[in-house]
Amino acid sequence: MKNTVGHPLKKYFRGEINYTTCSGCGNGIISQSILRAIDEIAIIFDQIAFVSGIGCSGWIPSPSFNTDVLHVTHGRSIAFATGLKLAAPQMKVIVCAGDGDTGAIGGNHFIHAARRNIDLTVVCVNNGIFGMTGGQVAPTTPYNSVTTTTPYGSIERPFDLSNLAIAAGATFVARWTTYHARSLKNSIKKAIEHKGFSFIEVISQCPVQYGKVIGMRNDPVSMLMHYKECAVNINKAKNMSADELKDKIIVGELVEKKNIPELTDEIKRLRREASRK
Repeated sequence: MKNTVGHPLKKYFRGEINYTTCSGCGNGIISQSILRAIDEIAIIFDQIAFVSGIGCSGWIPSPSFNTDVLHVTHGRSIAFATGLKLAAPQMKVIVCAGDGDTGAIGGNHFIHAARRNIDLTVVCVNNGIFGMTGGQVAPTTPYNSVTTTTPYGSIERPFDLSNLAIAAGATFVARWTTYHARSLKNSIKKAIEHKGFSFIEVISQCPVQYGKVIGMRNDPVSMLMHYKECAVNINKAKNMSADELKDKIIVGELVEKKNIPELTDEIKRLRREASRK
């Protein structure tokens, strides 16, 4: 008799689990972290809507997740998610977007959603490059990197997306790598349950495009081990100098602020006040 074991997360998928990502991509780890977080919260899947943009990360929920999914234009995932949340404030809205999607063309939507503290959970997959379109330099690509569009090295300093989220007013911010899958899952749980704008940056391997930039092409295991070696928890980092933190990845839950007014609640309050006049 043949014994078969069903995947515990298969119930969240439309049909068979089938991704078209490159071999070694971090999307699978991130997808499982999101779904495991939802599974542990035990929230009804139909009460969650996903919004994703154009790029590798956009294929995490689309078209596989068996719930409402909006796969929208490049850089506009947070803008669409904002409209969805305002139209259906009872829904939990999760955005899956890339570092280019969020920090480049979508940067304006990103910072204003953060300052408004609208109740969205943004999972930003940061692989340090425009992976799907050929390996062009991105807002997070390290300085002096040789990419498709910077053959002599990038002369632009990269964004720190988590610090940008904090500066813009996000009330929950965390950063992990795909090596820290369990910690990532736990932070996603907190983010979903947090009332306000939550931003989770996931440093993720792109062994095909970013791998060639750092000399690890098609070597995802080495990239994961690199994350392990370079990661420093925020609590430890507070007692380290700038020189000690050079080339390190600071991970952990960076900000958690509660009791900050949330946008959809503020709109409800204004409507109540207006109706009394």
